[in-house]
Order: sequence, then structure tokens, then C-alpha cells
Amino acid sequence: MNLKEALKQQQNEINDFAVYSEVAKISDTKNREILLKIANDEKSHYNFWKQITKKELKPKRWLVLFYLFLAKFFGISFSLKLLEKKEEKAQDFYKSIVNLYPKAKKIYEDEILHEKELLDMLKDPKLLYAGAVVLGMNDALVELTGTLTGIALAFDNSKYVGITGVIMGIAASFSMAASAYLEARENAKEGMNPKKYSLYTGISYILTTVIVVFPFFIFSKAKIALIFMFFFAALSISIYNFYISVAKDENFYKRVKEMLFITFSVSLISFLIGYFVNRYFGIEI
Repeated sequence: MNLKEALKQQQNEINDFAVYSEVAKISDTKNREILLKIANDEKSHYNFWKQITKKELKPKRWLVLFYLFLAKFFGISFSLKLLEKKEEKAQDFYKSIVNLYPKAKKIYEDEILHEKELLDMLKDPKLLYAGAVVLGMNDALVELTGTLTGIALAFDNSKYVGITGVIMGIAASFSMAASAYLEARENAKEGMNPKKYSLYTGISYILTTVIVVFPFFIFSKAKIALIFMFFFAALSISIYNFYISVAKDENFYKRVKEMLFITFSVSLISFLIGYFVNRYFGIEI
């Protein structure tokens, strides 16, 4: 191990110390206590490297602000578990230098413990409403991509398809929000607010509608807009499932494949319906 590797790990430790310390300030009492304990461990790891390198380092402010931003807007589960993904490499590094530095074994054990504690202790309010986002987003994707595919192939008028999608999306968002409210009121989890659950569902439905219909107001040919609609739908599915896979420690590829399969299967059925309507009825606007 050379000085460059030691300084890199020392920098990582002081960065992590600063991130945990700052996120602790915006957490509730129970989470704050554990996060401060982890922060103190990271500081001790930093001091371990400081004794070796004989250098004083400061945390990278932009990195700390980045994780703090993620914690505030996407939840502490997502922010800190994303940070822990990086720590997996650190665990392997510490394990590899145990023979050279016996104290590294204690740091390695700390890193393993941090991961377990984070998984066990975090109660992130934002994750309570992840189901609402899935409900709104998935429903919008399945219904709108399927229906708009059929309409686009039956009526090759891009703006007509787009306007139809907007009307459907807004109407359906209110319907979904109302259904979500009733469902949450009957099956509410501890700490869940049915009105907020309903709001998350409706907003996610409307945002997904905007993403899906956007190409139809940009391209004059409905079939070209259709290609971009599927691209944006797939991108939305990927981004959301990346968030959930990190925050809930679930398999990203499995979730994405499942959601893509459902969305595009419905669209394929609608494609066939639209194709036969266009071919046998000759309707074109």
C-alpha cells in the first residue's frame, strides 16, 4: 500500500464523518443517536490514517452538500445507503491490509456494523409513501402507454393523441388519488397520512402523464412520438427503480424487468388493437 492509497482512504473517512454528522442534524432523535455514533467511528478511522500519513485533511464540502441534498429531498434511507454502496469497496480494502495494520480489523468490523445498523434502524417517512408513487406511476404508464399506442396507430395525428393523453391523465389522476385515499384509510400503516398518500399518488400520476405525452407535442408524426414515449417511459421506470432498489436494498434489475414487462405487454396488446382498427376500418385523422 502506498501513500496515495492511504490518503484516498483518509479522505473518504473524513468525508463520511461530515456526511453522517450533517444528516444527523436533520434526523429524528432515534436516528440521530445512531448516525452520530457512526460519525464518531468514521472520525476514529480518519485518525487512524492521520497517524500513518501525518497529514490533516478536510471534508469535500460539495460531496457533503450533495448527500445532504439527497437526504432532504429523497430521504435519508436513499442518501446513506447510496453512501454505503461506496463503503463496500472500503470493506474489501480494510480486509486486505489487516496483516499489515492489525487495527484495520476493527475498522473493517465497524464498516460491516454500519451497514447492518443502517438497514435495521432507519425509519424514513418518505419510504412510507413509496407505494403511492408506484401506484400512480405504474398505473399511468400502463394505462397511457397502452391506450396512446392504440390511438397513435389508429389516428396518425400527433397532437390529437397528445391532447387525448392529457385529458385521460388528468381525469385518471383524480380517480387514482381518490382510490388511494380510501385504500390508505382502510389499510393505513403506522405514521401514514391517507391524505398525503393520496396526494403522492395523484401527483406521480400527473407527472408520469406529462412525461408520456410530451413527445406528441414535439413531433408531428404520431409514430415517431410513440418511439420517444417508450424511451421516456423506460427512463422513468429505470430512475424510479434505482431509487427504490437503493433505499430498500432490493434488486434493481429484477424490479426494472418486471415493470418494463408489464408496461410494454399492455402496449403490445394496444398496438395490435390499433393496427387492426387502422387496417380494417381505415380510420385516419
